[in-house]
Amino acid sequence: MRLLPILAAAATLAAGAVHAAAGVPPAFPAPATHDGAHDFDFLIGDWKAHVKRLPDRLVGSTKWLEYEGVSRHHKLLNTNANFEEFEVDDPADHQHIKAQTLRVYDPKSRQWAIYGLDLDAGSVGMPATIGSFENGVGRFYDYEDWKGRWVLVRFEWSHAGKDHAHMEQAFSADGGKTWEVNWICDLTPEHP
Repeated sequence: MRLLPILAAAATLAAGAVHAAAGVPPAFPAPATHDGAHDFDFLIGDWKAHVKRLPDRLVGSTKWLEYEGVSRHHKLLNTNANFEEFEVDDPADHQHIKAQTLRVYDPKSRQWAIYGLDLDAGSVGMPATIGSFENGVGRFYDYEDWKGRWVLVRFEWSHAGKDHAHMEQAFSADGGKTWEVNWICDLTPEHP
């Protein structure tokens, strides 16, 4: 039984070494300075979604695809957790994207964990994208495999009250020194 704590410590050190080798500190992002349990409340409701997506990433591409659709956000079981149902189409290129997102808040760390779900495939995107809001802007990070290489991923949320929400996803192949935005989503009320 004493071996388990030693193995856990070794795994933590190994994870830290991987992050350090990538040039990113292992403890990112810093916890919020405020209770952010209601920071995603602005999203609750039904929205029209306009998406621009860069399908060819980290190769200098400038060809964007555009989509229109809906994004519906609902609180879960009377908590601060929320669930998003997202569906957009690009009729010109016959592209369709359907996604689900689960966001849960940890009051101890004052951080949100964002999980991409694929209900059709029965899978949960791991690891969670972790972060918080400061001065009205939410920044959330994780590492993901992109075509055989690990990249740092950032989601950035901002909003103008209940009339407009904006999200960008960006990749960094150099540990956060430079970023390439590859997904832009603008939300406006479905029923103004």
